[in-house]
Amino acid sequence: MDEKDLLAERFQADRTHLKAVAYRMLGSLSEAEDAVQEAWFKLNRSDISDVQNLSGWLTTVVGRVCLDMLRSRASRREDPLEYYVPDPVVRDGDGTRDPEEEALLTDSVGLALLVVLETLGPAERLAFVLHDMFAVSFDEIAPIVDRTPAATRQLASRARRRVQGAAPAPAPDMTRQRQVVDAFMAASQGGDFEGLLAVLDPDVLLRADCGKVSALSKVIRGAEAVVNQALTFARFRRAYRTVLINGTPGVLSYVDGQVAGLMAFTIVDDHIVEIQIIAEPERLAALGLPGLEG
Repeated sequence: MDEKDLLAERFQADRTHLKAVAYRMLGSLSEAEDAVQEAWFKLNRSDISDVQNLSGWLTTVVGRVCLDMLRSRASRREDPLEYYVPDPVVRDGDGTRDPEEEALLTDSVGLALLVVLETLGPAERLAFVLHDMFAVSFDEIAPIVDRTPAATRQLASRARRRVQGAAPAPAPDMTRQRQVVDAFMAASQGGDFEGLLAVLDPDVLLRADCGKVSALSKVIRGAEAVVNQALTFARFRRAYRTVLINGTPGVLSYVDGQVAGLMAFTIVDDHIVEIQIIAEPERLAALGLPGLEG
C-alpha cells in the first residue's frame, strides 16, 4: 500500500467521528459532509510528518473549517433564527443503526440542543462542542479561535450556561417516550383537546420551520395555544408514521403519500416540553426521508 492509500485509509477510519463533530458544529448534514471533505483536501495538501496524533489533528482541522463556515453563514443569514430547526437524523424505529448514525447521535444530540447551539456565537459553539462533547483541551482549541486557553475556557463556560438553561434533558425511558408520542398523536387525530393537554407541559414550546418565505413559520408557547395548533395541523394530515429523530421517538406526516412534515419531541417527566417541526418541502425532500410504507 502506497503512502497516499495509507493516508486515505487513516482518514476513512476517522470519517464518522469527524462528521459527528461537524454535525454538532453546523446542525446541517450536507454542510457537515462538506466540512469533512474540506478536511480531506487539507490533509492532502499538508505535511503531516511531525503529526503524532492524526485523529486529533483532523478534529482541529474540521473545527477550523466549521468555524469559518459558521462565520460566513452569520454574515449572510436571512431567515429568522427564531424559527430555524436544524437538520434531523431520521431512521426507522426498528432498533438498527449504522456506525455513522451511532457517531452522529452519541450523547443524545436532540434537535432541542441543536436549536440552542444555533444561538451561540461561532467561537462559543466551537469551544463548547470540541471541549464538552469531544474532550479536546483548551490548549488545543485556543489557537483555532485566536484566544488564550483561559479565554477559551470562558467561551465554553458561557456556552455551557446557555445550553444548560435552555436545552431540556429528555427522559431516558424510550418506551415511555413512545407512549407519550402515541398519546399525543391519538389525541391530535381524534380532536381530543383534553387528551392533548394531558401530555403537554403547561409551558410547552412549539417551533415550526416552514421555510424563510413561509408565513406559517412560527414559535408558539403554552399548552392551550399548542393544542389549537396541533388540532389545526391534524385536519390536513392524511397519515403518519412513528420514527426515531435524533434517537428519540418522532413523527413523519404524509399528504397524498408524500412527506409533508416532521415532528420531533422533547419529553421530560412524561410531558412534552418542546416540539420541533420542519415543514419546508425542499428541506424534507433533501433529507431522504422514508416513505409511508417503508
